[in-house]
Amino acid sequence: MGNVDRLRGWPVTLTEGPVGLRPLRLRDVRVWRETRLRNAGWLRPWEPSNPETPLFRTGLGPYISMAGTLRREARQGLALPWVMTYRGAFAGQLTIGAIVWGSARSAQIGYWIDGALAGRGITPTAVAMAVDYCFFTTGLHRVEANIRPENHASRRVVEKLGFREEGIRRRQLHIDGAWRDHICYALTVEDAPRGLLVRWRRAREAAAHGGPPHEEA
Repeated sequence: MGNVDRLRGWPVTLTEGPVGLRPLRLRDVRVWRETRLRNAGWLRPWEPSNPETPLFRTGLGPYISMAGTLRREARQGLALPWVMTYRGAFAGQLTIGAIVWGSARSAQIGYWIDGALAGRGITPTAVAMAVDYCFFTTGLHRVEANIRPENHASRRVVEKLGFREEGIRRRQLHIDGAWRDHICYALTVEDAPRGLLVRWRRAREAAAHGGPPHEEA
């Protein structure tokens, strides 16, 4: 079975209440550019430094290059590039990338959200939907999130969802002008046999009622 066969069902749109994930489209270029420019200070400390595709320039080229690469990788079974939406409007980006098949069946997740929408539970909801799709539809076994120690907002997302902290990867990526350490967080399908979305719903319900989240059966 080839990689393309493994990603049967893609492209797919997922929703949970007002939060959605839909495939990245070339025609997202203008809203993507406007959002990135408006959030440059919010995003720059956490984004890989890549002189070939400087993502905060005003031209359309960086987006077209990035979107073309991700869409090609999706056709090859190597990535799942989504746009995050909130009440139907563009809210950010979430990508499952670096998919490895064979005996690994693993991938990495990355995400960013418009700072104006942060704190509404959009990103953890989107991450939960994406990971569930990876585990129960695509057939992946492990998903990693590698996050700078200083990026407390991003770390809270995966910690809320029960990702396991597995240690520091020294100088893993070139970020904001220097080689930066990252904390590796990970989940395997055995860690969430009933899915992350179920876990996240229970956590939110418990928080709304002032109690601890219920343990999974």
